[in-house]
Amino acid sequence: MKKAIFTLAIGDNPMYQAAILSFKYYADKVGADLIVSDELHYPIVIKNPRYNASPAWTEKLRIDALLTEYDRVLYVDADVLITPHARNIFDQYIDMNKVYWFDEGVLQERDNDIKLICNSLGDVVWPQRCRRPIYYNAGVILASKGNALFNMTTLEDLQFICNDITHYDQSYFNYTLHKYSIEHESLDKMFNRMDMFGKEGYLEADFIHYAGKGYAKNSRRRDVQFLKDFAALYDNILPRDKMEALKAQAWHDYLAVVCKKYPLPTWLIKQCCRWFVPH
Repeated sequence: MKKAIFTLAIGDNPMYQAAILSFKYYADKVGADLIVSDELHYPIVIKNPRYNASPAWTEKLRIDALLTEYDRVLYVDADVLITPHARNIFDQYIDMNKVYWFDEGVLQERDNDIKLICNSLGDVVWPQRCRRPIYYNAGVILASKGNALFNMTTLEDLQFICNDITHYDQSYFNYTLHKYSIEHESLDKMFNRMDMFGKEGYLEADFIHYAGKGYAKNSRRRDVQFLKDFAALYDNILPRDKMEALKAQAWHDYLAVVCKKYPLPTWLIKQCCRWFVPH
């Protein structure tokens, strides 16, 4: 059985580079090919969007093309850290007819997202679990040849909705799933561990997702936190000089943002950051 791990990472962001190193380690462990999109294949026009929207989100459509070559494809956002102790997700979730991703509707309020996508594309029967609508997070997706989800999605649909709804790709994939009654199942939260569950024990997860603030005090510190955790988890596994270089670059990039934001002497800002920002 041919398996692939797929991600999108454009540019030299040190967090992305660290994430890819963790993906490569995991791919070798589970016998999968690692495929990294370093450019966009599905052009979309984002113009005056009502909500935050990125042209990069359409790259998930590539899952369908990859499933013509691979039996199973694991898509992972580049702000996910796969830990060295992570279990084999392909062995944990074996039904080729299902698409697996984490149902964040168990905690996150997504009624407005659902309302917006249905207003744009038409009402569908939206299933519930524990009296809450099922709404999957698209940061980690395990898809197989036997499941038609990504065969039913189109760039044209995404272009139609991208400027008007929240989380346009994620909401659209959820909508398509329910419109066509495609088989699905939630991953355990340990395969998409987000800070909505708090910080306690998060480093024990299989896949740690640094969406939003990503276990840091604010989103500006997210990359620094990611590299700090990466270095701790992969100490004595990956080359230490490479990890230290990525940590240093993330710290440099963070300081550049902070120094630009605050009208204070640079030396003072840097000293305060060294005192108060874990890195």
